[in-house]
Amino acid sequence: MAIHIDLQVNSDSDNLLSEATLTQWAETAVGTARDETEISILIVDTEEGAELNQTWRNKQGPTNVLSFPSDLPEELGLPLIGDLVICAPVVEKEALEQQKTLEAHWAHMVVHGTLHLLGYDHIEDADALEMEALETQVLTGLGYPAPYAMDELSPETT
Repeated sequence: MAIHIDLQVNSDSDNLLSEATLTQWAETAVGTARDETEISILIVDTEEGAELNQTWRNKQGPTNVLSFPSDLPEELGLPLIGDLVICAPVVEKEALEQQKTLEAHWAHMVVHGTLHLLGYDHIEDADALEMEALETQVLTGLGYPAPYAMDELSPETT
């Protein structure tokens, strides 16, 4: 399987991960679902994250990750599955609040967003449980701890 990440950084954060690391996480999340995959990742700061969250979800303030699945016709045969927007300051704040390592939380956001691009969601409880189980499988397979406490239902990401 070949995966290509188009990474754009529009953030002043000093805590960003390498393109190779982001690619590894996304590739693991995609698994064998596709032969060739392309994902665009934009890393932003709070202001841009809030603007995008308001524009696309009609919600105030920034969120950790926004997922925009591609709506290209399949007959075009293009490998783009979509775009992720990750707000670095939100990810950093959440990692501290949730007492997770920053790297583990970044991995979770990339995996979570990539699964959304593949069609998974957490709107209904049954779908949330399926998606969270897959996230846990991918993240523990990468050597990170399970991202959810046993009593959590689902994160507030899209």
